[in-house]
Amino acid sequence: MSSRASTFAAFGTAVALLTLTACSSASADTTSGPAGTVPAAATSSPDAGAPPGAEILGRPGVGEPFKLTIDYSNTAGLDEFEVTVDEVRCGEPLDPKALAHAAEPGVEPAPEEGKQYCVVSMEVTNVGKSEADWSADDAVTLNVDDTAYSPTQSDNELADLYAQYWSDQGKTDPSFGINPGSSSPEHGIFQIPVGDEPTTAWVASGNLLETIDGVEPGYLVQLDSAS
Repeated sequence: MSSRASTFAAFGTAVALLTLTACSSASADTTSGPAGTVPAAATSSPDAGAPPGAEILGRPGVGEPFKLTIDYSNTAGLDEFEVTVDEVRCGEPLDPKALAHAAEPGVEPAPEEGKQYCVVSMEVTNVGKSEADWSADDAVTLNVDDTAYSPTQSDNELADLYAQYWSDQGKTDPSFGINPGSSSPEHGIFQIPVGDEPTTAWVASGNLLETIDGVEPGYLVQLDSAS
C-alpha cells in the first residue's frame, strides 16, 4: 500500500472514532439528571384539590380559622362566617352517639366497597350582622392530591345524625341558621379509597362549589396525617 493510501486509511479511522464519541456524548446529554430525580412536570401542583379555575383565597392549616363572606345576588346583605377545620378522621368507626339518632339505631352503616369513611369536623362562627346559615353538604370537598371527593346523599344523611346529636347538646347546626356571635360544630362525611390519606379540603366561600356565574372562590385547607 502506498504512503498516501495509508494516510487516508488512518484519517478515516480517526474520523469514525470522533463521530462515535460525539454521538455517545449527545446521547448522554439527553438524561434529565442524576438517578432518582423527578422531572418538575411530574411533581404535584400546590393547587391540587382546588377546582380548576377557582380563586384560592388562602391555604390555612388544621386549627387555623378563615373567613367566608357569602354575597347573595338577590339581597344587599352579606353573610360572614369564621370556619376552622378542627380535625379529619378516616377509617375509624362513626360516632356511636350520633348513630343513636338513626332510624334504625344499632345498625352500623357501611361505606361503598373499597372505600372508608372520613369525618371532617369544623367549628363555624357567625361573625356577621344577622342570622345566617351555612352547610358543608354542597360547599366542601375532601381531596387526595388532585382527586376531589364530594359527599353522597347517604353521607349527608349521616352528617345529619351528627347535627341532631349536637342539637341535643344545645348547639344548633349552622345549616338551620345561627345568630351573630354564636358558634356551632359542623361535620362533613366523605368516602375515599381504603389506604388513601386526604391531603387537602376545599371549602368554598359560598353555599355551593359552583354557581351559574362560575366556580366559587375558596380556601384550600392543608391536611396532614396527624390531623
